[in-house]
Parts: sequence; structure tokens; C-alpha cells
Amino acid sequence: MRPARDIPLPRPGLGQTRARLAEILRVDHAGELGAVHIYRGQRAVLGQAPGRERAAEVLADMEGHEQAHLNRFDALLTEHRVRPTLLAPLWRAAGFAVGAGTALLGEKAAHACTEAVETVIEDHYATQIEELAEREPELAAELSRFRDEELAHRDQAVDEGAREAPGYAVLSAAIQAGCRAAIKISEKI
Repeated sequence: MRPARDIPLPRPGLGQTRARLAEILRVDHAGELGAVHIYRGQRAVLGQAPGRERAAEVLADMEGHEQAHLNRFDALLTEHRVRPTLLAPLWRAAGFAVGAGTALLGEKAAHACTEAVETVIEDHYATQIEELAEREPELAAELSRFRDEELAHRDQAVDEGAREAPGYAVLSAAIQAGCRAAIKISEKI
């Protein structure tokens, strides 16, 4: 059984609903930006490796979904006049490094990375969907669609052998911890 979600309570005061929406959009934009760069890093390694054409194709397809999500969050940031995270350059570099690093460990490690990231993101989106369901139903519906696509990536990564990666438990735990930290930081900065 899953633990109860820690859904932020609405803060009192003028402008707090808008401030919370800004946090949500900023962190989701940052997450999709990081995801795009993880896949780019993985493809930079696996795309050059002989016999890894199928893996590179799978990663390119996942990257395409993440890019579509990122494009939507770009538009939402503009529409709601929300600045992106100030750490965007760091998330680009870190995402690429994590992607390339896991791909250098092998195809299964690259898939373990995807599984770890998407596991955290699924929970993150689910919490936001619950929070926004009444207040911003259209955005909640969009996040539901994005979450479903992230779950499909996670399931595909498992099917591709993510859990057979060398050091899977440690690798997965480290990546999940990094994702959770990036989420907390990106909401505010």
C-alpha cells in the first residue's frame, strides 16, 4: 500500500494560489528539461555504439514525448508569466551527464535510469493532479496525460531489462534521491 500523499495545503493570503501554480509550472518545466537532456545524453552514447540502434530508437521516441511535454510547459510558463528555474543550465548539464553516464554503464543501466526517474515523476505528478483537480481541472487533465506517458516509459524501461542493470538497487536509489532533491530545489529557485 502506498503512503498517503503529502499534498500542500493552500497558503493563506493574496496571491498564494498564483504563487503555488508558479511553483508547479516551474518544477514541471525543469523536470521535463532534465528528462530531455537525460535522453540526449543516453543517445549520445548508445547512438554511436554498434548494435544499439534499437535502443537509440527507443530512447529517441521517449525523448520526443519529453520534448512535447517541455514545449507545453514552455507555453504554460509564458501564458502564466512564470519564470523558469534559475538552475536550468545546471539541470541541462546534470541531465546530460546522468544520461551519458548511465548509458556508459550499458543499455540496461540507461533503462534503470529511466525507470528510477519515471517512478519519482509518477508520484510527483499524481500529487499535483490531486492538488489541482478542483482548482485547475484542465491543467490536472494535462498532467494526467503526461503522467500516463511517463508510466509507459517506466514500464517500457522495465521490459527492456532495467532491473537487470549492474548495481540496480544503488543506481536506482541514487537517481531517485537526485530527482527528489531537484524537485524541491526547482520549485523555489
